[in-house]
Amino acid sequence: MRAAAVLLWLVLVGTAAAQTLPPGVTATDRTAIETTIRGQLDSFQRDDAPGAYAFAAPSIQRMFPDPALFIDMVRRGYPPVYRPRSTEFSELALRDGDLVQEVELVGPDGRPALALYTMERAPDGRWLISGCALVASVRLGV
Repeated sequence: MRAAAVLLWLVLVGTAAAQTLPPGVTATDRTAIETTIRGQLDSFQRDDAPGAYAFAAPSIQRMFPDPALFIDMVRRGYPPVYRPRSTEFSELALRDGDLVQEVELVGPDGRPALALYTMERAPDGRWLISGCALVASVRLGV
């Protein structure tokens, strides 16, 4: 009985921790960030370069001034982002002053990867992707 109570407590604490948002970030922001990332991933699935490009922040668009260049860079350098088999959103956190959304991916080769999406709010209030870094996923069972 005591073990069940401890397990329930751990689940509740873990759930509460998973729902904690960084200061100044609302649940609406979190939903909008997920929608932005999902929108770009969906655009990659359709090979919709202009659609995917529209979710990129101005700094990314300056580095890749054409949607075709942008999607080609993602296709070559970020296969798990370009063609994920699965996605799972996890932590949204402030890191070194940047708002970072973690997304667990399984790439086209079946290997797990963790995408760290740096997000930026546009002057019109939309959330845009200002960077994405892929690191090895340490989650078990992915």
